[in-house]
Amino acid sequence: MSNVPTIELNDGVRIPQLGFGVFQIKPDETAEAVKRALDIGYRHIDTAEMYGNEREVAQGVRDAGLDRGEVFITSKLNNGFHRPDDARRAFGKTLEALDSDYVDLFLIHWPLPTLYGGDFVSTWKVLEEFAKDGRSRSIGVSNFEPAHLDRLAAETGTVPSVNQIEVHPHFTNESVRAYGCDHGIVTEAWSPIAQGKVLGDPVINRIADAHGKSPAQVVLRWHIQRGDIVFPKSVTPERIKSNFELFDFDLDASDMDAITELDKGESGRTGPNPDTFDYLPG
Repeated sequence: MSNVPTIELNDGVRIPQLGFGVFQIKPDETAEAVKRALDIGYRHIDTAEMYGNEREVAQGVRDAGLDRGEVFITSKLNNGFHRPDDARRAFGKTLEALDSDYVDLFLIHWPLPTLYGGDFVSTWKVLEEFAKDGRSRSIGVSNFEPAHLDRLAAETGTVPSVNQIEVHPHFTNESVRAYGCDHGIVTEAWSPIAQGKVLGDPVINRIADAHGKSPAQVVLRWHIQRGDIVFPKSVTPERIKSNFELFDFDLDASDMDAITELDKGESGRTGPNPDTFDYLPG
């Protein structure tokens, strides 16, 4: 049995708080990495159409000998398919690649407010269709700012279950997290260790030494105790295992505050700004 706690989303679905991310894992390495993670005890896999490895995620689940219903799988809409009919076709291909008649959670990957005439609302309405017919148990967004979420609230009838955003000690993204807390939207943290940039921080290392844990474990534990969902990525067997070992220690309030105070604001962001990001796959 997995010892990972679950969080109840605003639609009543429960999601494991710790998952395994497959961003930038090569397709030919994905199935093995997913199987290894599942063998360790992970039961939540985060992928996306743009990652190009959905099919291999499904293979990893099969290789682990698990039934589809035992694993919570998230995927995300490719930026090139925001128009409603394109989104419907892309989602069908996601289900085919995952060898499943449903996905546990499907997200709009980026709002792309400078593209498609700024219309991510019609895209969201298509995701509402997927939720209504049961092909996506939950629906949410990724990289949405409060103004984008306000538009969805004003023009549609469904509050996203999650918002997957960049969060780590150097970029705590508090305004977006606070919006989520106020509106029943759970925060999922991508780039949780800032691609390794926070691991050399002396504050984090001091806390890690005090707990007999690695800096990465301390940062991931910080995310967990803040109530966010987190899915570290690795293909290294030892790291996949150590990233799972987060539930045998606690950070006290002073530890938590010290890590949160490492926030650098906008200068700490490692990824693109959602208000201007306009990448379309070639």
